[in-house]
Amino acid sequence: MRIRLTVWRHRTIARFRGRARDAGAGFVEYAGLLIIIAGIFTLIDGLGLDGLISDRILSAVSDVLGG
Repeated sequence: MRIRLTVWRHRTIARFRGRARDAGAGFVEYAGLLIIIAGIFTLIDGLGLDGLISDRILSAVSDVLGG
């Protein structure tokens, strides 16, 4: 029993201090970014800003191209 407890303690400490500490964090971060981006797109669509943004981009491109 003492050996199992010692092994568990070493593994737990290694997980908190070692490379495995951040295991799986990438998925959580990407999921959070996707939720934020989806919220931004929903907000833009809900406020009707999509046409305004498109018009401004088209105007800026036309200015750059000289049209």
